Amino acid sequence: MRVPWKLLGLAGIAGVAATGVVVARRRRAQRAYDPEELRARLHARLAEVRPHGGAGGAGGAGGAGGAPLGPTG
Repeated sequence: MRVPWKLLGLAGIAGVAATGVVVARRRRAQRAYDPEELRARLHARLAEVRPHGGAGGAGGAGGAGGAPLGPTG
C-alpha cells in the first residue's frame, strides 16, 4: 500500500493551524492588565488572605516565622 505523503503533510499542516487558532483564542480571552492595575489586584488579594493586616508571622505569606524570602547577602 502506498502512503499519500502529500495528504499526510497537508493534514499535519491543518492540525498545526487549528492548534494555533485555539491558542490564539485562549490568549485573547485572557485580559491584559497594566502594571498599576495588576499591583492593585494583587494587593487586594493579599489583603483577603491576611485580613488582620499583620506583617508576617508563623505560616504567613512572608515565610516561616516572618523570615524574608529572598537571598540574605
